[in-house]
Amino acid sequence: MERKNVNGDYIVIKASEDGVNVIGLTRGTDTRFHHSEKLDKGEVLIAQFTEHTSAIKIRGNAKILTCYGEMESETKK
Repeated sequence: MERKNVNGDYIVIKASEDGVNVIGLTRGTDTRFHHSEKLDKGEVLIAQFTEHTSAIKIRGNAKILTCYGEMESETKK
């Protein structure tokens, strides 16, 4: 059986404030948290979608760069 390459795009996350949470969510029938990072202002995280990671959740004020464009997340008010 041939394995399909599910490794995907990279995204860049730059924290605009202290305490930005980046959470990786699993792929499959049950979506679960599998990894989390906390970033302080100015820190950068480069993440990739993989066979285990189907989604990335970002909490807090951060700049997000993808091959599809640039966006900013916001702090809950």
